[in-house]
Amino acid sequence: MTSLVEAKKNPSSDAPPKMTVRVGCRLVYQTIKPAPILLLVRPMLESQQIIIQEKLSFPAEQGAEEFEDTHGNLTYRWVLQPGETVIHHDALVEVSSQPDDLDQKKYSVPVENIPSALLRYTLPSRYCDSDKMLVFSINEFGSLIYGRDRVIAICNWVQRNIRYVTCSGRSDLSASEVMARGYGVCRDFAHVAIALCRALNLPTRYVTGHLPDIGCYDPGTAMDFHAYFEVYLEHQWCTFDARFNTPRIGRVKIAHGLDAVDTPFSTTYGEAHLSFFEVWAYQVNQHTVSIGDPIDLSKRLDGTPEIRFV
Repeated sequence: MTSLVEAKKNPSSDAPPKMTVRVGCRLVYQTIKPAPILLLVRPMLESQQIIIQEKLSFPAEQGAEEFEDTHGNLTYRWVLQPGETVIHHDALVEVSSQPDDLDQKKYSVPVENIPSALLRYTLPSRYCDSDKMLVFSINEFGSLIYGRDRVIAICNWVQRNIRYVTCSGRSDLSASEVMARGYGVCRDFAHVAIALCRALNLPTRYVTGHLPDIGCYDPGTAMDFHAYFEVYLEHQWCTFDARFNTPRIGRVKIAHGLDAVDTPFSTTYGEAHLSFFEVWAYQVNQHTVSIGDPIDLSKRLDGTPEIRFV
């Protein structure tokens, strides 16, 4: 199956300059028997990110079902056939050149005024066991008035007390367990921050996506999907990132949900081995780079503190 999308745009002259980010992945699965799969890799259709070009390809002998899950994430469902299956996604996405907005004067929404559909994001979930953090969160952050001050204080605490260790992630760890062991990966940072926020009745959701190194040095590690979170403040979702704990530019959002259970890039049922995994996310000049071109990091515009426009 192959899906190709192209979009035209007329940006306002008053708007901040835009940037183009190339994102995508290549996944290779090996299976002995047919294995159902759910795939979640396409960027969400949101006003903050405009898809210029996009292509998703994978073999699906009996066709694939495309649907939005209960959180609005664009999901594909089909059955992997015995042998090798190659999944390839590539997209050019237009994003704002403005960093995450960390205006500290935003209040939290009183529980009685939170929309009914969002109340679920105030409660514990599989990986965000906020019920185990009520006393700690209230004692540590409850005295702060502004909702955003509380969230920033939580991110600061996570940065000081949770150590980032590459490849240390485990799929069975809850937020309280990560706090106890004191280290983890980006998904663990997000889970801890989300649980602490929910303990203070802040609607908070887990987010996965791509994060290029715009305005930042390239860390030199292999690219991967990134996990962060959003908090509902003054009736809008606001972005926070406990892993980096600093405003970033160029996020491309793929999915959101209660926690990592709702947002994996794939879910397989049966014996399916992921034999190859590659992810890319870097700023490009959309006039010289197209989807389907070889991944050529010599053409990237990011990876340094200097922010470049084309």
